[in-house]
Parts: sequence; structure tokens; C-alpha cells
Amino acid sequence: MDTQQAYDKWADQYDTNHNLTRDLEGQALRETLAQVPFDSCLKIGCGTGKNTMWFAGKAEKILSIDLSAEMLAKARQKITANKVQFRQADITQKWTFRSETYDLVSFSLVLEHIEYLNQVFREVAAALVTNGYVYIGELYPFKQYTGSKAWFDTANGQQIVPCFNHHISDFIQTAKQHGLELVDVNEYFDHDDRTNIPRILTILLKKI
Repeated sequence: MDTQQAYDKWADQYDTNHNLTRDLEGQALRETLAQVPFDSCLKIGCGTGKNTMWFAGKAEKILSIDLSAEMLAKARQKITANKVQFRQADITQKWTFRSETYDLVSFSLVLEHIEYLNQVFREVAAALVTNGYVYIGELYPFKQYTGSKAWFDTANGQQIVPCFNHHISDFIQTAKQHGLELVDVNEYFDHDDRTNIPRILTILLKKI
């Protein structure tokens, strides 16, 4: 089962599953972007729309992208505001789904499913206005090193979504190659217990 098929199948239970990674990344996104100014947002990996709903309260224009048609269907049920558009797209291909540039490009638990980052960051840089921001929220690499991956239960057993390991330097150095400089990096822990491995990594970048 590939990534698109897995998320199509996961869509019906995604919002109701006990999911520490989903919930903590949502918290991390809101904290990281609370003071970041943006009027337009390109949301990559919108899923069922949890974070898109928050963006709709801050921005005047949002384009939300997902690979999964079933995830998008859930998001469209939640959000009907004219300022929000939804489109299905594969971000590893040329980004023909956009026709303008944005103040913010946001990734939530997406890049772990992308094997090669270079093409994605090239498209990100082209999609941003000068001084625009990039938010990345990912499962912390050390969690991946120990074998943790996105998964959900099905009638036929546990389904693991295809994932690829990226080191923190992979994100930052690849971004740098495309004119994106590091603004902030942070770690989020289960129950704020800093004696354990962080669960979520956040990276904030800016186009220079």
C-alpha cells in the first residue's frame, strides 16, 4: 500500500484515533506561527483540515493541498469558507497546482513521506514571496531512528505508512541551497517531559 492509498484508508478514523504525533504537531504549529505575519498560506498536507481551520482564522487566502482524495473530502466537509481552496496534488511533481506566491508555506507531517527533498524545496522557494516563511513540523528524527513510523489499525491488522528518514541537517542544508535561511528550530516532548526523546521537530525558515 503506497502513501496515497494508506491515507485514503486512514481518513475515516484519522480525526478520532488516539494520535499523540498529530495532536502535538498541531500544538507546535500554533505556537511556532503565533507571531509570524502572513496573509496568504500554501498548506501542504492538509489532511482532514485540522490545521487549515486555524489558518483560516489568520490568513485571507489559503490553498490546501493533499495527496489523498479521502482526506480532502473530510477537510471540505469541515471548511466551506471562500478564502480556502482545496486541491489534490503530488508535491514530488512540478507544482502546477499554484498560480501565485504566498507569505507562508506550511508542512505538517509530510516530508517524512518524501524520499528526496531537493525538488520539494526548489518548488517551495518558487512559491514564496521574498521574506516569506516556511514552517515544517515533523516526527522527530530520533523517533524514526528507533523505528517509530506513522501507522493505524485496520481490520487486517496494523498498517504502516511508507516513510523515509531525514536528519535535521538534511532539512536545513537542503533549504539553504534554495535561498531559505533558518529562523528557528524547536523540539516538542510528550507531556513536556524533556527527559525523553522529543516527539516533534519544528523548523521555521525564511526566504532571503
